[in-house]
Amino acid sequence: MELFLSSENGNIKDEDIIKSLIEVLDTKAPKKLLILPPDYTRFHSKAGFITNVLYHECIKREIYVDIMPALGTHEAITLEQKNEMFGDIPLEKFLYHDWRNDVVKIGEVPKEYVSSVTEGLWEKPVDVEVNKIIMDESYDLILSVGQVVPHEVVGMANHAKNLFVGCGGRSMINSSHIIGAVYGMERMMGRDNTPVRKIFDYSFNHFLKNRPITFILTVTTNEHGKINTHGLFISENRNGLEAAIELSSKYNFNYVNKPIKKCIVYLDEKEFRSTWLGNKAIYRTRMAIATGGELIILAPGITKFGEDEGVDVLIRKYGYVGRLKVLDLLNKNQDLKENTSVAAHLIHGSSDDRFKVYYAVKNITQEEIKNVNFIPLDYNKVIKKYDPSKLKDGYNNVDGEEIYFISNPALGLWMYKE
Repeated sequence: MELFLSSENGNIKDEDIIKSLIEVLDTKAPKKLLILPPDYTRFHSKAGFITNVLYHECIKREIYVDIMPALGTHEAITLEQKNEMFGDIPLEKFLYHDWRNDVVKIGEVPKEYVSSVTEGLWEKPVDVEVNKIIMDESYDLILSVGQVVPHEVVGMANHAKNLFVGCGGRSMINSSHIIGAVYGMERMMGRDNTPVRKIFDYSFNHFLKNRPITFILTVTTNEHGKINTHGLFISENRNGLEAAIELSSKYNFNYVNKPIKKCIVYLDEKEFRSTWLGNKAIYRTRMAIATGGELIILAPGITKFGEDEGVDVLIRKYGYVGRLKVLDLLNKNQDLKENTSVAAHLIHGSSDDRFKVYYAVKNITQEEIKNVNFIPLDYNKVIKKYDPSKLKDGYNNVDGEEIYFISNPALGLWMYKE
């Protein structure tokens, strides 16, 4: 089935979304449903509302339903996050995805294929792993819910990525991240048919084609905390992804006429608690910031570097030291070889010394920030000049200085037109 809704001004009504979701349930008529929404880091995706509607419609129809947020390597959602994003769904309906222990291998992408799509830059096979519950045949419908938005690893987020990374295991997460980093973020972000996307497509078509999976994809923007829904795309194939990518390219891409000399990015403290997530401020803006420019990240909620304790240790050990240095460290250190997604993240989170990266923090020491190769700033001092509540998205004049402000880096990609 295919159900597509789109709106140029982002005012798709909730009642129209509800009608579409009801049509899915009535058409598929499942007895046991598994919903795979994103976690709190995609709060502005509209996925929380969609999941809540699906849950209550299932209860009306006496359909058994489980919900497993696609955490990837992120930490489990808290009760507070669950309530804010998913509403009144009982906590016991939520399953936890453990990317280290709860996965099964369902296949392998051959090294010949990987080499061909990466132009010979990566010549190893990729194990395909997913959470074992996805392979549970008692579920007669699986709804993968998520937002299509520019992404540093795959090019444009969601679709099969929700399964193979969000609900995937160590091998696929490591392989996909390092392949994207080696191939080059600037060649990936904002694009379909990247090497990583082709690997996900191969994996889905070869190893999950017989599972009853339907994708529910959104395209959204955020306006002063209000979610604007520009698109809803429901399909069992790639058509919904392609339509969503086309729409997202209109609303989630931001072009600047000249390289930005000073960029200020605010990270909502509810959404961004680690640099693993907060470094979106770096890689979503890197194609817009001038060489020799400055990026100041206002990060009141940052308390750590990795979402996962083991990942946090590795980030603290090696730091964001640049692509070439990280690749050298990867070749020489076994702990990075066993955690290539961390190596990829260290590459993603570095400016390669092309521009300066400042982190203004409250809940982690400035010494810790300095030790991972960022320039630390005191949050309370910085916001006296750059107060996010007084800045508007885009260009601002602050005490005679031109700055560019971004209130949420998760919803877009910023690029210099040239």
